[in-house]
Amino acid sequence: MTKEPNQWESEGKRAYAAGKYSEAAQAFREAARAYTLGRDELHAAEMNNNLSVSLLKAGQFQEAHAAALDTDKTFESAGDKNKQAMSLGNQAAALEELKRHEEALALYDRAAALFAESGNGDMRALVLKSAAAIRLKQGKLNDTAMDMLGSLGAVEKPTLFQRFLKFLLRFKP
Repeated sequence: MTKEPNQWESEGKRAYAAGKYSEAAQAFREAARAYTLGRDELHAAEMNNNLSVSLLKAGQFQEAHAAALDTDKTFESAGDKNKQAMSLGNQAAALEELKRHEEALALYDRAAALFAESGNGDMRALVLKSAAAIRLKQGKLNDTAMDMLGSLGAVEKPTLFQRFLKFLLRFKP
């Protein structure tokens, strides 16, 4: 008996939630394949992004990058800026693990801009923090401070500590 794409998808989500990332990756790979065969490119792209995240968690960084590559174009064609930004963020995370920092930064910056356009401040904050971490490793302190300030500004309901950090970062050198 052959499984339906949504069955593979559910199986992948259960495995991921259980921390079985390799098993999740296999299920998402099958879901993407099945959605592609059914000519449902949007769901296939979403499953490839889930596959990418699972592979990233499993430590398979090159495969994670390959899985998410160009899925952003599918979401762009559909006019879904939020999923397009998530796709770019997934690609950037894989590139970061592959030590391809400049490429990762460019994608994080594009993702942050798209999250801003789509009104997703929390995800924008997350990618700006990731970009700041790379810049900090590179010794780019001014850029790091600007990224951190931007990420704090993107948080919809900042904690007291986040508001305090935002205040302090305004006095950067």
